[in-house]
Amino acid sequence: MCKIPNVSLGIKSMDFVSRKGKFIALLTDGREITVPVSIFPDIQHMSVKRRNEWMILDDQYFTFEHMSRVYSVLDLLKAV
Repeated sequence: MCKIPNVSLGIKSMDFVSRKGKFIALLTDGREITVPVSIFPDIQHMSVKRRNEWMILDDQYFTFEHMSRVYSVLDLLKAV
């Protein structure tokens, strides 16, 4: 993976269990954004256990252990 051109914002951490139907992303600039899971059908259809198997790639992308799709910090920002 490589960095998104002209984007310095990254993903620091994620929480898929605190809020039902939503997940929280903590960004590197200190912002915390809450995103409805329904915006990402692939994630919505995952079990809670599988959602907890997330990983951050190059600070700007995230995916899950059992998923081939990779999402970016821009995908999160478009969702809010």
